[in-house]
Amino acid sequence: MFGSKRDAYREFEMSEGEAAIGAGSGVQAALRVPCEKLRWRCGEADLGFQSTEQVEPLPGIIGQDDAVDALRFGLEIYAPGQNIFVRGLTGTGRMTSLSRLLQEIQPDCALGSDFCYVHGFDRPDRPRLLTLPRGRAKAFASRIDELIGFIRNELGPALSSDALQARREFLEELIQERSKQIAQPFEEELRASQLTMANVQVGSNIQPAMLPLIDGEPAPPEKLEQLRRKGALDDAAIEQIQERIKTFSKRLQEVSQELQEIQNEHAREVRGLYQGAAREILGNAARPIREEHSSEDISRFLDELITDVVERGLDELKAGNDPTRLYRVNPILAHGPDEPCPIIVENTPTMSNLLGTIDRQILPQGGSISDHTMINAGSLLRAEGGYLILDARDVLSEPGAWKALVRTLRTEKLEIISPDSALPWVGRSLKPEPISLQVKVILIGDPGLYHLLDGHDADFSNLFKVLADFDSSIERCPEGIQRYAGVLARIAAEEGLPHFESGAVAALAEHGARIAARNDRLTTRFGRLVDLAREAAFLTRKRGAPRVSAEFVRDAIRLNKRRGDLPARRFREMVAEGTIRIQTSGSAVGQVNGLAVMSAGPLTYGFPSRITSTIGPGSAGAINIERESQLSGAIHTKGFYILGGLLRYLLRTKHPLAFSASVAFEQSYGGIDGDSASGAEICCLLSALTEIPLRQDLAMTGAIDQHGHIQPIGAATEKIEGFFDTCSDGGLTGTQGVIIPASNVRNLMLREDVVEACRDGRFSVYAVDTIHQALALFTGCEVGEPDEEDEYAEGTLLFEAVSRAYEYWAMAAIAPHAAVIEEEEEEEGAAEA
Repeated sequence: MFGSKRDAYREFEMSEGEAAIGAGSGVQAALRVPCEKLRWRCGEADLGFQSTEQVEPLPGIIGQDDAVDALRFGLEIYAPGQNIFVRGLTGTGRMTSLSRLLQEIQPDCALGSDFCYVHGFDRPDRPRLLTLPRGRAKAFASRIDELIGFIRNELGPALSSDALQARREFLEELIQERSKQIAQPFEEELRASQLTMANVQVGSNIQPAMLPLIDGEPAPPEKLEQLRRKGALDDAAIEQIQERIKTFSKRLQEVSQELQEIQNEHAREVRGLYQGAAREILGNAARPIREEHSSEDISRFLDELITDVVERGLDELKAGNDPTRLYRVNPILAHGPDEPCPIIVENTPTMSNLLGTIDRQILPQGGSISDHTMINAGSLLRAEGGYLILDARDVLSEPGAWKALVRTLRTEKLEIISPDSALPWVGRSLKPEPISLQVKVILIGDPGLYHLLDGHDADFSNLFKVLADFDSSIERCPEGIQRYAGVLARIAAEEGLPHFESGAVAALAEHGARIAARNDRLTTRFGRLVDLAREAAFLTRKRGAPRVSAEFVRDAIRLNKRRGDLPARRFREMVAEGTIRIQTSGSAVGQVNGLAVMSAGPLTYGFPSRITSTIGPGSAGAINIERESQLSGAIHTKGFYILGGLLRYLLRTKHPLAFSASVAFEQSYGGIDGDSASGAEICCLLSALTEIPLRQDLAMTGAIDQHGHIQPIGAATEKIEGFFDTCSDGGLTGTQGVIIPASNVRNLMLREDVVEACRDGRFSVYAVDTIHQALALFTGCEVGEPDEEDEYAEGTLLFEAVSRAYEYWAMAAIAPHAAVIEEEEEEEGAAEA
């Protein structure tokens, strides 16, 4: 039976009557999706209002009750690791929800302290942290600035007072008296030996020396030489003088040392006098600061500051330098008196913006310096005691930012580091004292990112224990549609847009169902809907209409799609020109129309893809050409392996499958992924095996399992519309249609023109549960079911497939024996010759 049928179908094209094989047999009618299920329509009469002027604006969050409850819990609880991950697709109002909810509940915060950095006098590269009560940092820094002003301007005059000068003069009198008591006896001994003490110039220095007395006057070496030349002194007299000087040299050294010790002691006493006075003056000046800011750390800082002024700063000031920069206070986190709970949104979460920075000052002579006054707070510190909102993808895209964030949350310590500290030419960097931090981080990300972090970062689940899950859709019900109207009323009021008629609300609700890809649900991705509403309002004003109607909404949807569908239009043009070969009529063996999608921003477009298969004797099995050419994604490869399993399930032979087959997406030169074409591929492969042609006026989308069930796929609406547009360009024949999984019927929100064509009988959508139903639609033949002995009835498609598989196995089994027989015959013929 099938041999003659294969011969009849060997022609590439069929007549129109043959193409509609099985028409009216009941198979197509039973599987055809009713028109009322192709698109949900929102009835205007059921809305209960004429326009959004009659609707109360809805300020809340739409359809996210569970997420809002989780957010509220995460914001109000304070416990280790109770940071929040807000999970949901973009456009579901995550950031808006956070802002509104924080404003609504005004969560109580563990209001944090103020933090200041001061110079580390014992370790200058380790700035010290001072923690002050909330709102006191600026006042403390101001009082220290006043103390610095006193050091600069008033300390010097205070140390020049008459009383202090009198005490210094008294010390000088004492030192002179003590020096006289030591020097006078020695001078008398020298005078008795006609010697005296005098200061002489030696190079650039003046040193004490013993000189002889000539006529009662000190005679330096030059005068002695002059007297010798004149004959007033002979060599013997000069030698005698030198001997007397030599005799007193040791004693002179001892006396000089005693006098030097007395002078040093006097210098220390004078320095101690001024230091003591300065310490007392500064202590009195700092006493009000100690009283206002009673803290052990502040008291220690003031003590160190005063000590540095006394021991080093006074000398610096006398030398014309200003050491007071090191005494300043850097209030790195200072709160106002009535400052509320901090809510910080960090849009650029680099490591520096999160942790803070340490600036550097370039020196004129080269190099650079940093000090504690150059330390700046980051968003983590500015959110101390409150909330920090971050986009997870932005954090992960910044080098080092995620690691720094996790380390800070894990240790509850903030360490501010210089971003260039690792550079070898920078030199020694500051390492400020860490800050104990209490901050709740709110991460915003999509589901894929959440699972990525949860699977690859061991700290993530311990640090982000609160999950606020935003759903991308809500139930399609009267309450949900009323919420849509409330949102549009709010947008119109807030942005001064024309109000929306009930028909416009209904049109946007229908488009919301299309975006949700479910005709029983509505999208919560209000970003896209609000953009369409704004565009519809723009068209309304441009055309001078008072309110937004359904027509303007449909125009906005059409124009929005038009701006992004250039690739789809180019594809259809190439199909019409014959550049891309897509057959939408007749039938062919080993060829089927699959369906694929492409994206342009938020919009998705479907288009047909020609799949072909060839088969012959061999042992290679089914070959996926896309995988062999490294163009197949992991999901598509898995789908192809499932196809092999289904083939073994359908062809229940008592021998191994012995054939080589190949399947390919023709004129496809990029990567292919997804398993939605696996249903079409198995049909194509069985057609090549049985040589039974498949209808080319049908296209199919649907995944398969190893038992032949058709499983749901994504973008069913767009795929149907893609094939419909391709068929429309060549003219609808009335037999064309698309086969989809039955479980995808609830996802359909087809365009009005597609629904109208289906209603008029010019196009059809079929829903199938099994591959048998799909094959029946493609071939018009009875596919067959196995009996108790796992055999198919003669005359069915699968009987023919099993028969053909046996033929290929027989060829493979007989071929080796045939070669041996032929060889033996040749040997016998040679012997006879």
